[in-house]
Amino acid sequence: MLHTRIAKVEDLPALKVLMDAAIGELQKDFLAPEEVVASRGVMGIDTQLVRDGTYFLVEIDGALAGCGGWSRRSTLYGGDHSTELRNDNLLDPKVDAARVRAMYTHPDFTRRGVGRAVLAASEAAAKAEGFSRVELMATLSGEPLYRACGYVEIERVFSPPVDGVPVPLVRMGKPL
Repeated sequence: MLHTRIAKVEDLPALKVLMDAAIGELQKDFLAPEEVVASRGVMGIDTQLVRDGTYFLVEIDGALAGCGGWSRRSTLYGGDHSTELRNDNLLDPKVDAARVRAMYTHPDFTRRGVGRAVLAASEAAAKAEGFSRVELMATLSGEPLYRACGYVEIERVFSPPVDGVPVPLVRMGKPL
């Protein structure tokens, strides 16, 4: 059975393990090995989301299956360590799109509704706070899920290079 709840600070160690597995395994079919390595420099946990109470985790039969959330802050993507990507300014729901952020599914739980559960929870929470649209920065492996859930491409970009290697990404959006 799938269960979604708000992540707590105590969950952070397990979330980091899940993210590491997801980045290392689920990107392999979409990126070159050096791009997978570089992905670790621009992806990962953003503890601000947990502190803001906008980060969810999904369990299936008691096992951590995935995580992700949304934000009312300007940062579009990146983890605690990717400081050049951070902007903690608050968004204005009347003019800005909320951000869907840091979605990861453990490789053992793909194709079981985990990503859709996180998107549904995130979109509902953002809408409840007055946002009328959401944006996200998709990895190439996440792009098919987001398209299936109604997101459309805004632009294709590359992350800032990590050790000289940029990572291809897709900025996507959706009205709520």
